[in-house]
Amino acid sequence: MIHKCTCPCPQTPRPCSATARLSPARRSPPPRRCLLESSLPGTSLPPSLPPTMAVYSVCVTTGPYLMAGTLDNISVTLLGTCGESPKQRLDRLGRDFATGSDSWYCSFICVTAPDGTCTQFPCYQWIEGYCTVELRPGTATTICQDSLPLLLDHRRRELQSRQECYRWKVYAPGFPGIIDVSNFEEMETDKKFALTKTAPCTDQGDSSGNQYLPGFPMKIDFPSLLHMDPNIRYSATKTVSLLFNAIPASLGMKLRGLLDRKGSWKKLDDIRNIFWCHKTVTSEYVTEHWCEDPFFGYQYLNGVNPVMLHCLSSLPSKLPVTHDMVAPSLGPDTCLQTELERGNVFLADYWILEEAPVHCLNGHQQYVAAPLCLLWLNPQGALVPLAIQLSQNPGPQSPIFLPTDSYWDWLLAKTWVRNSEFLVHEHNTHFLCTHLLCEAFSMATLRQLPLCHPVYKLLLPHTRYTLQVNTIARATLLNPDGLVDHVTSGGRQGLLYLISTGLAHFTYTDFCLPDSLRARGVLTIPNYHYRDDGLKIWAAIQSFVSEIVGYYYPSDASVQRDTELQAWVGEIFAQAFLGRESSGFPQRLCTPGELVKFLTAIIFNCSAQHAAVNSGQHDFGAWMPNTPSSMRQPPPRTKGTATLKSYLDTLPEVNVTCNNLLLFWLVSQEPKDQRPLGTYPDQHFTEEAPRRSIAAFQNRLAQISQEIRERNQGLVLPYAYLDPPVIENSVSI
Repeated sequence: MIHKCTCPCPQTPRPCSATARLSPARRSPPPRRCLLESSLPGTSLPPSLPPTMAVYSVCVTTGPYLMAGTLDNISVTLLGTCGESPKQRLDRLGRDFATGSDSWYCSFICVTAPDGTCTQFPCYQWIEGYCTVELRPGTATTICQDSLPLLLDHRRRELQSRQECYRWKVYAPGFPGIIDVSNFEEMETDKKFALTKTAPCTDQGDSSGNQYLPGFPMKIDFPSLLHMDPNIRYSATKTVSLLFNAIPASLGMKLRGLLDRKGSWKKLDDIRNIFWCHKTVTSEYVTEHWCEDPFFGYQYLNGVNPVMLHCLSSLPSKLPVTHDMVAPSLGPDTCLQTELERGNVFLADYWILEEAPVHCLNGHQQYVAAPLCLLWLNPQGALVPLAIQLSQNPGPQSPIFLPTDSYWDWLLAKTWVRNSEFLVHEHNTHFLCTHLLCEAFSMATLRQLPLCHPVYKLLLPHTRYTLQVNTIARATLLNPDGLVDHVTSGGRQGLLYLISTGLAHFTYTDFCLPDSLRARGVLTIPNYHYRDDGLKIWAAIQSFVSEIVGYYYPSDASVQRDTELQAWVGEIFAQAFLGRESSGFPQRLCTPGELVKFLTAIIFNCSAQHAAVNSGQHDFGAWMPNTPSSMRQPPPRTKGTATLKSYLDTLPEVNVTCNNLLLFWLVSQEPKDQRPLGTYPDQHFTEEAPRRSIAAFQNRLAQISQEIRERNQGLVLPYAYLDPPVIENSVSI
């Protein structure tokens, strides 16, 4: 509901820049009234003349979220170049200012001048406690376009306040910087929050607050979840939805005793019954075809980790495969050297796992391999495995497994590769390259760009809930004795190693999809739906970003002189990539083209790339042998020893399997309160030009969606993870 009020202001003979100040007042005893005060910018008149008063209409809008209304007192003041109005209190009861909570979500304020001109002040944030929030008109401006001391001072104070609120923290050596959530607890002791916050609960038992929750197998770092700035935490709707996704699945496994059952699976078919009520078309297809070589190769193209393949022109010395080894697979009409020259041979190299630490699960030592997997694109257009070596060091104790080996030898070798896929995908492709990097982008955006900055307006939708979901992950998965310590071969120490090592080798080429595909030599592989859909979405984002950047940055100088923009990219370089020049990431932006590429890559990785590597985890992992999280026996050093029993004894135990599949289920289900790619219900841009660009972007995404759905109708296994309506705008799960 929109509430209106009018207030007198000095008559203004000309338009001028303005700032709206929202001031939730100290709460009064019940009954309470919510108050809004407002005035528009005015100009001073000679002291001898009384000011001419004008009446302005002020509309304030509360957001659509659950509990978005408030009982607090609200007032509004309008500031101009020559002064400010007296306070006007909002006192009309309704949904916005009756039943609610201590927090209030203000969407925007619209002020109508006597001549009918409307000025919109975007807010789109939660306001709580005794504080003042200053807003500017919706027109986006860079610091170079502001000359008035009032506005320059406003930019400075806004960033200073944000930098005090959102502080960097080092989680572990070699990690990107993360948000320091302990700072929010400290801020709650400030007087401006004291009236609206309850006292923090004291820990009982573990002084660190890292405790077990009854019914759950891992510890949870509760204190880090208790204190969160309202503008980055989940909405009530999303929180409830997440709990409803988690509790029934977890409770069902608990009641069936699966979360507590140790030991090997008795037979493979028993795994089918874990998620008997959560089957999908893809998960059923995986269950039926997981052991087939063409499907093994298919997952390198369209599975959850479609970024591993590199085209080879010659074999590396550490993989001494000969033509005689693979001749039965290649057939009589070609040879290995010919296929290398044709660009039909590819390698998946898991070198990063060679020195990864391992730990124990259920009291038993776990194992990790660092395999090399050679694949061939056959004349039928299928990618199939040719040879697998389970270590980086060839020799008698590291045999090269082939499709002509015994059934169980070959299946066990492929399963080891799938375990390596799990580790590299979860730690590097997924968590590092989307979650952690996108957190760093979000932090730098909040700390270095004011609300009126065009890049802030562009990126804000793609940071939504990222800081919250990563805080949840650190409190439940990455914490000591968290879920990672209960389901993976390397545990938390392995995770720390893989992420720090992965970041040390991550480059700007890896980050930009077209460059990555070109560098890996995979631009012409058929049936590579991730590549095809990803390039379309990249192009759509690039076109959209190019229009926005072109509107606000008409020249190289306009980019170079934007000190806020340069501080933003500099902080990303320092905090996300630890100042490593060999990464190739920009330390400074010099042209609009460089800015367009950087912004395109950020938006793509915060949205489409995360969808591609996250949304299919349940589909491809529900059948555990296809994606085992740990291995209980060392990699085989000889051939001819694998059997069904030894295979089952190598796979994860029952409780480890179920804990991991529960995680797969949760992260594959985006909770409610979703915003698909290209959906911008918060109108941060108020000018016509960027709004036209947004509409064009949405139309192009709709066209891409139609093309994807038409193609999928002809596929045995549809690929829908990059269908725009199912891509979330941000990393939020």
